[in-house]
Amino acid sequence: MNTAIDTRSTPDAADAALTPGALVLDEFVEARGPWSAIVAAGDVLTIVDLEGNQAVDCLLYAAADTTVRYSAAATIAAQQSIVLTTGSVLRADTGAPMMTVVADEVGVHDTIGGACSQESNTLRYGQHTREQHACVENFLIEGSRWGLGKRDLVSNINWFMNVPVDPDGALGIVDGLSAPGKRVALKAEVDTLVLVSNCPQINNPCNGFNPTPVRMIVTRPEAAK
Repeated sequence: MNTAIDTRSTPDAADAALTPGALVLDEFVEARGPWSAIVAAGDVLTIVDLEGNQAVDCLLYAAADTTVRYSAAATIAAQQSIVLTTGSVLRADTGAPMMTVVADEVGVHDTIGGACSQESNTLRYGQHTREQHACVENFLIEGSRWGLGKRDLVSNINWFMNVPVDPDGALGIVDGLSAPGKRVALKAEVDTLVLVSNCPQINNPCNGFNPTPVRMIVTRPEAAK
């Protein structure tokens, strides 16, 4: 999804990407908007938090067979950690690697906070929030382009989102640890359909109560040509 965002004050893609390589794709995702693309095996997707403190909800599917998709349970069990950072391998429900975090300027990304929806907004924040656009709706809108529906939605990744777990087991959604221009880079281990909701949430601090755009850059390392 290319948008009308003014790029004059943003770095060139070669400078903004976390890993060097030939430019494959450079797109901006508007605040509250969806995005998707297939990242070929060996290519690297850099997600840029342009203004800071913006959660980016994300789902992964094998491009060749979308019944194979990201599994939070398999990923957490294999790495024995509920947070993602450099070296984390994002695994499918089969246990196979889909993408690997090859570089990270934030250090903590969430696997358990889930995606906001009109229903969860209503439950958490009141009936007056029911009509607010949410991540589940973004996933359904964008996923429909690839033949995906509600049954295909699974537990998602939340890039740049900070969800600490208290000693009593309660989850907190608090201010993110990111800042303007911070990046995370993911190398595709297989051709991977990446589905994103640039989170629209305004009722908790995951977006600083002010959703903002992000940038998606795909590069192809020279050795992968």
